[in-house]
Amino acid sequence: MNFLGSGNLKKSINLKYTFDLLEQYLTYIEAIRGSAPSTINEYRYDLRMFFRFLKQHRHLVDSDTKLNQIPIDDVNLAFIRQITLAECYSFLSYLTRERKASASNRSRKVASIKGFFKYLKGKAGLIETDPTVELEAPRQSKKLPIYLELHEAKALLDAADNTENQFSERDYCILTLFLNCGLRLAELCQINLSDIRGETLRVVGKGNKERTVYLNAACIEAIEQYLLVRPQKKLKDPEALFISRQGNRMSHTTVQWTIKKYIKLAGLDPQRYSTHKLRHTAATLMHKYGQVDIRKLQLILGHEHVATTEIYTHVDQADLHTAVESNPLASERSKYNS
Repeated sequence: MNFLGSGNLKKSINLKYTFDLLEQYLTYIEAIRGSAPSTINEYRYDLRMFFRFLKQHRHLVDSDTKLNQIPIDDVNLAFIRQITLAECYSFLSYLTRERKASASNRSRKVASIKGFFKYLKGKAGLIETDPTVELEAPRQSKKLPIYLELHEAKALLDAADNTENQFSERDYCILTLFLNCGLRLAELCQINLSDIRGETLRVVGKGNKERTVYLNAACIEAIEQYLLVRPQKKLKDPEALFISRQGNRMSHTTVQWTIKKYIKLAGLDPQRYSTHKLRHTAATLMHKYGQVDIRKLQLILGHEHVATTEIYTHVDQADLHTAVESNPLASERSKYNS
């Protein structure tokens, strides 16, 4: 065993299951692109699977060796330079046929593979030809986001507001920020006291990219009420805004559990709704009731590409019905029906 990676990525990895160029690439995306540890671990997982498949596909290991037990420490530049576009598509076919991988899962692996080869050719200058230039990602059907209707969002807030315990103000504040600001779970958990600056909130999003979120009256009041009762003593992380029962910064798991509790109390389906669905709710309500245009919504949510934000421009069936009824010809009737 050995320690590989840098910064937050230091972890114990069996040297049989990695190789130098892979770890150099992961260090690059951490140091230069500022990718989050979870993102880098996904890249590592995808690329290890890809190279294990290639060794199996090229009959370089016994046929009865399980994929996750195939060592890749012998992968070198010569091996990589032999990789073809056809082999990449064979890998995608394997994912579909043997792993029943979804289109989104396969698309992520395509992005991981393309990113690795782009680094080898463009940044490291180690290969002359990139076999993945023409590699296409599977088409994904755009699913409409699941979100709470306005009355359901109000019921969720009421569930927290009507609960009396030592964490009521904290939990109400968390729900208010989720539903008004459209924060990601990780973004909410990372909030420090110093991030709150009057009517603005400093948010650190994906890739450690900072953005400013403006706080409305509901958010400001919820924060102020929570700060009045926020624990002050024996805190393991005194800068954290949201404090757990043990005096720690609230973890992702604790926040998720808390949200599920209030979803149940509000009479909603805890299997259908989650913290990320609250982000969908905030975005949908801003677009639907606040007439927030797509570019502004992109900035609020911290999306890198506007295409990601476009899913919130959906309209529900009631909107479609209203649109048809608003046609100026809707009142016209045939003379035969008069």
